Amino acid sequence: MRLDHRILVSCLLLAGISPAFAQQTAAPDPVVVSQQVPLDEIRRYVTVFNAVRAAYVEPVADAQLMQSAIRGLLLELDPHSSYLDAEQAQLFEEQSRGAYEGIGVEVQTLKDKVLRVIAPIDGSPAALAGIQPGDLIIAVEGKPMAAITDPEPLRGPAGSSVTLSVRREGQSKPLEIVVQRQTIRLSSVRSRMLEPGYGYIRISTFQADTATDFAQHARALAAQAESQPLHGLVLDLRSNPGGLLTAAVQVADELLEQGTIVSTRGRLSSSDSQFQATPGQLLENTAVMVLVDAGSASASEVLAAALADNQRAKVIGSRTFGKGSVQSVLPLDNGDSIKLTTARYYTPSGRSIQAVGIAPDIVLKPEGEPIAAGEYREAGLAGHLLGEEELAQVQSGDFLPGDEPVQQALAALKSSVPGTDGE
Repeated sequence: MRLDHRILVSCLLLAGISPAFAQQTAAPDPVVVSQQVPLDEIRRYVTVFNAVRAAYVEPVADAQLMQSAIRGLLLELDPHSSYLDAEQAQLFEEQSRGAYEGIGVEVQTLKDKVLRVIAPIDGSPAALAGIQPGDLIIAVEGKPMAAITDPEPLRGPAGSSVTLSVRREGQSKPLEIVVQRQTIRLSSVRSRMLEPGYGYIRISTFQADTATDFAQHARALAAQAESQPLHGLVLDLRSNPGGLLTAAVQVADELLEQGTIVSTRGRLSSSDSQFQATPGQLLENTAVMVLVDAGSASASEVLAAALADNQRAKVIGSRTFGKGSVQSVLPLDNGDSIKLTTARYYTPSGRSIQAVGIAPDIVLKPEGEPIAAGEYREAGLAGHLLGEEELAQVQSGDFLPGDEPVQQALAALKSSVPGTDGE
């Protein structure tokens, strides 16, 4: 089939390379070779493009085919790289800001568009309806996920209802769960006093205002403990799926006086960075116990590792998810964006936890019948970025719901504080 020159030029321009440069025939410099478009592969693509265009059972617009091709560039890189159309890009930005209309759940897209629940957001319609970490959403309004074209089928106007078909480990038949959408205004931080001298802060996700909210809650707990010093703090990151890396860095900085928080390294020099704590810290004389589980991922792992490696806190709970990669959002000129994995992050001690996760200092087991985590970990995702220290024998952690893990973290915290119950 003849190569359509206009299509070839379009492909080259998409690659950011001029057609004249790509068609050079002189023996190129070795450094330049890696920058050239592989013309044989482009010709193969155009052959398929024209075959689909001419013979597919129904007409397909050129723009749709081209966008599908661009999506395909990202599809099999790793589970966290993706193409976001303008609507998806806007929704992604809204989620970072902390307000959108939907059911309030973090999900991972699997084969056939099935959605695996990472965690329902605290207090969200999904949480109130009984959606659990590890649930598989296999259909929406009775329509299988593979047949749904809406990129965000769980989103919708506040007040509208959506029926989800959910496959749950241990259940012989899918569950039908009705969830009423709401405007999800995410307050990512909440706190309370556990008992005199011991506070609790829960961070459910990391968004733009998380660090500011954390500082306010920490100061409020310290003020409540004026009659008695705040001896200890349980920092709860269970089933926190992550979010903005910068927010996690800012929270770590609030608790550290000095030291490295996290570093990132990628192929481009712009992906290399190192974040250092700045002088001045909150709760200087307060011991910290970080509570994690199998649903603690990405930015929450950054925070836990930063505090642990700097001997500012101990980690209690279960092995974390193991997402040790950084995604950059690259806006395109048509309003769409690319979410691309551009770097690995490294803990202050130089470890990459990609596909390994964080092993807690103190291991907790779930009370009663555990929620099966199965392959609920980064290393269990098809096409995941290989970890530098990935070990096949590392098992996924457990989910640790309920208040019992908090009480266990409190007991461990008290035992570590001189002059209290433990010593």
